[in-house]
Formats: sequence, C-alpha cells, structure tokens
Amino acid sequence: MTLTELNNLPIEQLKELLSKCCGSNRWVKKMAAAFPIVDEQALLQKSEKIWFSLKEEDWLEAFAQHPKIGDTKSLEGKFASTANWAAGEQAAVQQSTSEVIEQLAKCNKHYEDNFGYIFIVCATGKSAEEMLTLLKKRMGNDPKVEIKIAAAEQDKITKIRLQKLLSE
Repeated sequence: MTLTELNNLPIEQLKELLSKCCGSNRWVKKMAAAFPIVDEQALLQKSEKIWFSLKEEDWLEAFAQHPKIGDTKSLEGKFASTANWAAGEQAAVQQSTSEVIEQLAKCNKHYEDNFGYIFIVCATGKSAEEMLTLLKKRMGNDPKVEIKIAAAEQDKITKIRLQKLLSE
C-alpha cells in the first residue's frame, strides 16, 4: 500500500491498519488524526513523537497486543491479525533448540511476574539466544528504567510494521 493510498483511506479503515502496527488505541487515534502525511520519514517521525507523548498505560495497552517471544500458539489465536508479521519478526525462535525455547518461556514468565507485562523486544534480526540474553540482562533493571526500554523497543517494532504496511 502506498502512502497516497493510506492518505486517502476512510478513517475507520486507516485506524484498522494502524492498529496492526501498534496496539495502543490512543496512538492509533492520534496517528489517524495526523493524516495526510507527506512521506515515509514524516510518518515514522510522527509515529515516534506520538508514541513517546503517551502515558505508561498506553504503552502497556500496546505491549498486551504482542505474543510472548516464542509463543507460536498465541499467534494462531489471539494475535491472528498480526500473526504473519509477528511470526516473521520471531522467525529465529522457530529455528532454535527446544532448550532455548523452554528457557525463553521460563524467563518470560519471570519477567512478566516481575514487571507486570510481557517482555518486549524488537525481535527482527535477532536469534532466540540473543533475545534470551537480552531478557536475562533486562530482568535486573529498575521498573522505571525497564518500562522506558520496553517502550523504545515497541517504537522500533511499530516503525518496522509501518514500513511493512507501506510495502504491501
């Protein structure tokens, strides 16, 4: 889909597509209100500006729209609308050993128990082992620091998905 096509979509259809890029309703509304957008760079800049202007509750809403790293079963159900993108982003996990996947699941649970939300990482281009290392490293973060790191990772994911949207 081209940016021109996005710019000319009815607002509800635009919001539906934007919601596949980021699961925060407030981000979707603010992004939709920013259209028309002149070029891809402006789109990505506006996305980032809006994302970091939001509250923590908006970030948590977006985080909740992601499957856990390595949780392929949830890709088939709850996250069906973004399953293809998420599966591609997590492709390296599918090629990992069952031991690493089990460690990811265990550490994901511990992370979620500790911080109250799932581990958010921009998985594109990362192996399961790299993500496991990052997860373990981030477990020691102060919650106020970690939420900002997770938000920055969500921003990366959103930008990648916006670019995917424009390349479809």
